[in-house]
Amino acid sequence: MIRLMNPFAAAVLCAAIAMPLAAQQDVPAVSTQEPAAPAPNAAPIFPKVDPANFTAAAPTKETVDAFFNANWGYDTSRIWEVAAVLKTHVEGLSKVVVYVGDKTGKQKPQALVFYVLPDGQNMIIGDQLIPFGAKPFANNRAILQQRADGPYRGSDSKDFELVEFADFQCPHCKAAQETMDKLVADYPNARVVYQSFPLEKIHPESFHAAAVGYCVAKMGGNKAFFTYAAAVFEGQEGLASPDSATLTLNSAVSKAGLDPAKAGECANLPATKAAVEAGSKLATDLEVNETPLLMINGRPVPATVPYDQLKIIIDFQLKMDGLSAK
Repeated sequence: MIRLMNPFAAAVLCAAIAMPLAAQQDVPAVSTQEPAAPAPNAAPIFPKVDPANFTAAAPTKETVDAFFNANWGYDTSRIWEVAAVLKTHVEGLSKVVVYVGDKTGKQKPQALVFYVLPDGQNMIIGDQLIPFGAKPFANNRAILQQRADGPYRGSDSKDFELVEFADFQCPHCKAAQETMDKLVADYPNARVVYQSFPLEKIHPESFHAAAVGYCVAKMGGNKAFFTYAAAVFEGQEGLASPDSATLTLNSAVSKAGLDPAKAGECANLPATKAAVEAGSKLATDLEVNETPLLMINGRPVPATVPYDQLKIIIDFQLKMDGLSAK
């Protein structure tokens, strides 16, 4: 498992937040001064913003603020100040400088630098290309509503959709199932989808487990699938070798009330393989690079986040999307 909060937060946590503010001949200079370190339990004092440092027509300061609010608005201790939106020598490419800190003074304030592409929909920070805009998760949400076709619990509606990308052989995915069960109980109006993303390079039996799971869902429906999934995760150590994996998966199919032989035949069909690969392609297209990852109406969050914090993020995203948790 690769531990990332989401692409933007991950980039901020990396050295990219301390990137030097390189001088450019065709733009006003931006102070490279870091915000003053706050006194204990006090918010930082950011350098004074110079209006001359807003030379690019786009993005607007309001759009940058909206982007940060979409990513960080759930955290009431975090603060930021847009310091500059500058033209560069590349037509339409804007350099953005934002000071970030927290109200408690526990974190050292930083100058965050990134570049917004001419399309206004993407940004570059460090070596990462990340969705940008007032609603940075909207495109992910639309893709998931169209293509996330895994078994689900809860609502038939896709208005409020929690999509879990998981691997049956991943220990962290096993641990996350308790969280997923709680989410199903606490958000009865959510559509909670299990989307298989087998990481075959590190989990050799994960693809076959996903293929059998696909067949269980096809033969027995959503209820049968989640009975199967719970049994596979419970017996996850049995996936350590091909022989023991067969026994483990057959047992899980039986617990789901289905015929292991028929499920096994189905799992070996080219159409089944294509369906599992399509799920992996969805994950790749969304740049999912860890399991278990939860997409909250398109917003990526590791399913291993402490449950209380996860609920705060979910409730915030629902509010952003104009939806109710009830």
